Amino acid sequence: MEEKNNKIPTGFSGWGLENAAEEEQCRLALARCKALTMDEPDTICNLSNTAAVLWQYLSNISWCGFYLLRNGVLVLGPFQGKSACRRISIGKGVCGTAAAEDKTQLVPNVHEFPGHIACDSASRSEIVVPIHHNGMVIAVLDIDSADFNRFHETEQKYLEQLCAHLENQCAWEY
Repeated sequence: MEEKNNKIPTGFSGWGLENAAEEEQCRLALARCKALTMDEPDTICNLSNTAAVLWQYLSNISWCGFYLLRNGVLVLGPFQGKSACRRISIGKGVCGTAAAEDKTQLVPNVHEFPGHIACDSASRSEIVVPIHHNGMVIAVLDIDSADFNRFHETEQKYLEQLCAHLENQCAWEY
């Protein structure tokens, strides 16, 4: 009997770019995100399209989305992937640490990160990038992978550029 492959495909679904170099994946994703968000001020619209593009363009990711700072807590925003933690306290887990330290967190092995919050037990590595408004952290971009050491400085560079674009493109007031 033939065994079924139950692996959920992530990244490049139907795009034919599975073997593209890491930098090419990031370059194409950044360009596509900028094109989709240009001249659109709505934050939710832009974050939704950005999460979808990153999901499509980045290989070997298991979750991609945003947490928005609301009343001192990070609250789940637009995302692609399995259901996720609804609220994360500032300073807790990778997302909360990125917000508290106002610094990108590049984590090769989440099991070695003190206080890691396991929203998905399959997560092995993670990158989280803070997003600012009026000089303060207002949100974070969070991307997980089921692979150890999935994220590198290349993704960090491009994702920080993307977040800087979103900072200027979105109308963050609600």
